[in-house]
Amino acid sequence: MSDKREKKRLAVIGHPVAHSRSPAVHNAALAELGLAGEWSYEAIDLAPVEFAPRVRAMEREGFVGANVTIPHKEAALRLADTASPVAQAIGAANTLSFEAGGIQADNTDAGGLIDALPGAVRGRRALVLGAGGAARAVVWALLREGVEVYVWNRTPLRARHLCDELGGKPVKAGVLDLRIYELIVNSTSVGLRGEDPFAELPFVASDLDEKHTVVDLVYGAPPSQLLSVAAFAGARTVDGIDILVRQGALSFEIWTGRKPSLGVMDHAARAQGLSR
Repeated sequence: MSDKREKKRLAVIGHPVAHSRSPAVHNAALAELGLAGEWSYEAIDLAPVEFAPRVRAMEREGFVGANVTIPHKEAALRLADTASPVAQAIGAANTLSFEAGGIQADNTDAGGLIDALPGAVRGRRALVLGAGGAARAVVWALLREGVEVYVWNRTPLRARHLCDELGGKPVKAGVLDLRIYELIVNSTSVGLRGEDPFAELPFVASDLDEKHTVVDLVYGAPPSQLLSVAAFAGARTVDGIDILVRQGALSFEIWTGRKPSLGVMDHAARAQGLSR
């Protein structure tokens, strides 16, 4: 049992995780609310084999909660003792809370995505790229908003399994015709290490135009190459920081019971990018 008089610890867990701006975002929110003396937020890099044993020990180390990112979101749900209905429905968790004798799993990715989208999406057709934990939240959230969802993955069988579980329709491998979609969401890790998204994703840059809204969950030195090209083509864009801030704010409220400033969190995330 952790000593409640000690600083309450929070973290983001991923592999890799050095690029994460979550520590800057959450520590800025804690400071703005006058909680920096009582709480702290850090990044922890855990390989998949390290994930379960370390997370089980975190409550004893004074941790109150943790965000979970690539590649651990599905493992986080499996590890938890209890889970929110949303996390159970999605089949992945990005938020863990540690209490005496138990781990609670939640998913704020879905709510963060919907909060970040520019306007209503009901009745639109979406192409979701990826089939991992982040993609599961995207597909679940969009389907609940009345969107017609199609899913592509480099391994087609994974896209099919995701659609069998959550809904949506898998698309075949090969170059896709973007003219039939209005919303495109990149939930893969393509771009995280600076690779050319158009060499990895199933469409060409010239297919993007003003009728598209393009969302990229990856963030680095914003905007990403995918979003830069989309914006040049006239598309509306939503970057990964928009979603990071909104899902992070929902996690922050779960842990602290306080509502943070989205403006403060957004500024901290973008300022960290400028300082690199």
